Amino acid sequence: MELLNVHDSSKPMYEQLYTALLEAIRAGKFKAGDRVPSEKELAEEYGVSRITSKKALEMLASDGKITRKQGRGSFVSEEPRPAAEEPRERHESIEAVRNGEPEGKQTLIGLVMAEFADSYGTGLLSSIERTSTEHGALLMLRRSFGDHEKEKEAIRALLRSGVDGMIIFPSHGEHFNAEILKLVIGEFPLVLIDRYLKGVATTSVSTDNVSAARAATEHLLDLGHRHIALITVPPVDTTAVEDRVDGFIQAHAERGVMIDKSIWLSGITSTLPNSFKEPYIGKDIAQIKAHLQRHGNITAVFAMEYHIALLVKAAAEELSLRIPQDLSILCFDSPPDPFGHYFFTHMMQDQEQMGRIATESVLSLMRGEKPQNKLFLQAKLVAGESTGTCPAAPGL
Repeated sequence: MELLNVHDSSKPMYEQLYTALLEAIRAGKFKAGDRVPSEKELAEEYGVSRITSKKALEMLASDGKITRKQGRGSFVSEEPRPAAEEPRERHESIEAVRNGEPEGKQTLIGLVMAEFADSYGTGLLSSIERTSTEHGALLMLRRSFGDHEKEKEAIRALLRSGVDGMIIFPSHGEHFNAEILKLVIGEFPLVLIDRYLKGVATTSVSTDNVSAARAATEHLLDLGHRHIALITVPPVDTTAVEDRVDGFIQAHAERGVMIDKSIWLSGITSTLPNSFKEPYIGKDIAQIKAHLQRHGNITAVFAMEYHIALLVKAAAEELSLRIPQDLSILCFDSPPDPFGHYFFTHMMQDQEQMGRIATESVLSLMRGEKPQNKLFLQAKLVAGESTGTCPAAPGL
């Protein structure tokens, strides 16, 4: 039997279910002592997740409208609160309560990021905050500092705070943490940025890292470089890094250039979140310096990210190598100098679009809609001062 009218797309689906059930109780469709539909029944009838229907029922129980009995279901309370005592809206802010002026509950979006910097992350955060505000949502930020335990704690804290959906920039590591997987399995409104879950249908927004790395490598190949060192953090199960490695390999294959993996270096760790400090920086500069000394044929470096490019630059300067005359360096993302110029040639990710799409996607999920599972955005090659013609190919 059709009891609910849940077509107000301006509100999250759980709130629409709550309102419709409340109206049905007030209208007498459900009388005192009557059993109301279960989480499973509501989810199946209205095509929503169990998380959504559960939240609607929990809101009714919190208001004293229903009583939830373990193993039996939910029943209309014997003495429901009179309508005159109902708050104007389900939730009130602390400020509104203090002022005696209840206001409607704002949609809450939780955001978990490892860290953010001028080179990458600040623009993304700004876009997410701005888009949230435009849609009348409140953003709650937690940083994980790249630590999986802190990431778990951040997710749990946001859930306890009552967020309606979540955007997560996952930490580097071999696996996604269990809390993210729980959100996916529970069909909680979730959008991943920068990374995606392999083989799992969850919404994610990231750069097309394969095509971006391919374009970056082609730029170096066009300049005549044939001995390009790939310098990166450990790529194990971090999709952004893995995809960039794939793009690097594809560019060589398409040009018929042999890849020499002996000149790759994948043990950089100081650029991982919360690690870009001494003594880690000094150790990484030393190992890059030793690597360049062992492989004197290297004429260009593809640095996986901006901070790795800084390490390579420091190592090259200690070896008295000129950039770009002796060594070209290219990376992902780079902040401009105060005059708007770029030292590093880099692939610029579209942080503005990524943040906007991620926010709009999580809002769509809250409304019970299903946005595209995986969305890949194009990056742009920005020429800086760090790349030049290969010294062994002066005719180019």
